[in-house]
Amino acid sequence: MSERKDILLVTGLSGAGKSTVLRTLEDLGWEVVDNLPLLLLDRLLAAPEPEGVQAARPLALGIGAQTRGFDSERIVRRVRQLSEAHGHEVGTLFLDCAGAELERRYSETRRRHPLALDRPAVEGIRRERELLEPLRRFANRLIDTTRLSANELAQQIRATFGQEGQGEPTFSILSFGFARGLPVNADLVFDMRFLRNPHWNQALRPGTGLDADVAAYVQADPAYHAAVDQIESLLKLLLPRYRAEGKSYVTVAFGCTGGRHRSVHVAEAMAARLRAAGFSPTVSHRDLAAAPQDSLEGAPVETVGVGQSS
Repeated sequence: MSERKDILLVTGLSGAGKSTVLRTLEDLGWEVVDNLPLLLLDRLLAAPEPEGVQAARPLALGIGAQTRGFDSERIVRRVRQLSEAHGHEVGTLFLDCAGAELERRYSETRRRHPLALDRPAVEGIRRERELLEPLRRFANRLIDTTRLSANELAQQIRATFGQEGQGEPTFSILSFGFARGLPVNADLVFDMRFLRNPHWNQALRPGTGLDADVAAYVQADPAYHAAVDQIESLLKLLLPRYRAEGKSYVTVAFGCTGGRHRSVHVAEAMAARLRAAGFSPTVSHRDLAAAPQDSLEGAPVETVGVGQSS
């Protein structure tokens, strides 16, 4: 047997939300296996984690009446054996739901109940409830999903089983140039073209938003600080909400005309601000390597020297 492992048996009535629970646990970093025949459980626990995967991940096992070799009493004995003989911490989560609501869900989705493929769903629900009753009595956690949406159930699972650092969305900040098209994966897009453009300053044009003189030029725009402060406040409000909703990836994009000056600087500045606030964004600059082109930037309002606004 492998080292001690936290195991959660996820079971319950078909249509009560088992798939939602397992997907949410997987997003939280759990190893998830659905409908594994119990005869193969020892082999699964003894197998090493795949290379590059965090060791000793908690394991969630989906078990239902359609699992091969299903027998509630035998499952209860097997769970007790894992706890007592092998030292694994095994919990059982049972998902219950009122019969009328399950009937409604099957009718709405036009699915057939797995235990009543050629009969009304109510018969399959009744039979499954009888088969699962020993597991329901044994379970140390029970969630009644009758009045829960899938999203509400997922939030409850994240609140109950999420640990520090688990389920954090991958947060990316991207700069880009509108002249080369919008990024297809952006969740939020901020247009920085209202800021004065270093492209029309001959001394600054060869540089990028990573250069201190270009950054200073952009920051000197009268609208810069108020706008960036408000964007920062908005992101601090929204990012925790994305996390609470279980979003796996969040990409915030800052655009300017060519994607080399204003958007690059603001992306870097915003990433620094958010890191100071406890977030962990990665930053990439889609169009930074592109050559500056007057035809992309459009006609300047006026030709200016260093230190003058455009």
